[in-house]
Amino acid sequence: MSDQSTMQDPRMEGAQPPFPKQEQPYPGFESEMDPKPDFGEDSYRGSGKLKDRVALITGADSGIGRAVALAFAREGADIAIAYLDEDEDATETARVVTDAGRRSVTLPGDIRDEQHCHDLITKTVDEFGRLDILVNNAAFQSTQDSIQELTSELWDRAFKTNIYATFYLSKAALTRMPPGSVIINTASIEAYQPSPTLIHYASTKGAIVTFTKALAQEAIKQGIRVNAVAPGPVWTPLIPATMPADKNAKFGADSPMGRPAQPAELAPAYVFLASPEASYVNGEIVGVTGGKPLS
Repeated sequence: MSDQSTMQDPRMEGAQPPFPKQEQPYPGFESEMDPKPDFGEDSYRGSGKLKDRVALITGADSGIGRAVALAFAREGADIAIAYLDEDEDATETARVVTDAGRRSVTLPGDIRDEQHCHDLITKTVDEFGRLDILVNNAAFQSTQDSIQELTSELWDRAFKTNIYATFYLSKAALTRMPPGSVIINTASIEAYQPSPTLIHYASTKGAIVTFTKALAQEAIKQGIRVNAVAPGPVWTPLIPATMPADKNAKFGADSPMGRPAQPAELAPAYVFLASPEASYVNGEIVGVTGGKPLS
């Protein structure tokens, strides 16, 4: 009988709560997290699934976005790295893309602004000559104990960052993407099992699910597939930046796996949806939830 410890996924090491109590100002920095998230630098191996494609990824400076950028680059894609203002983290993402032998461009700015979203599409096409994959991943959340504590400003910020930007970017991208292109949105387990402390975030993720299914029916007429990934709890900078220290120390402990996912565990789902292997997958929500049902 083999030693069970030799079979343990290395991403489990240091990934089991409780974590050190920590807080950061929004949007948070991956470089300041303890433990550091695993975005796949030591584990992801590409096989040319996205050779010479061009991807624009929002929130690509850290977390899921960085893991997807790394995986896409190792699959042969050039990457436009869209992010708010986390320059240090974005530079690290650009490094791993370059180390994979692909080109990158960093594009800071606030996706709540419709013109900025249009500019992201234009700058990506100007830099690389095309746009084949759009990953709408950036998000805002905050935690409140009661709806009475949730301000209209926070409600608006969640909707403008999470769903308005997805609308702005998708609309603009569809005018520039060739047939065979792909849009991948980031939904959440919160769309299906919403937490009252995240009511605004959960509501936006429910909207993203519906938006994905509706847009897929229109975009496929252009030969463009639209799908979404619905993560469960994932260890990213958004957690220490938006949750109290006592809560983020136990983050993911209520998952059936007893821990949050690492960003590297999400990236393969995005690669699949972006690749030719998913050519008959459209309007779907792919759950990567650690066992929590999308229902």
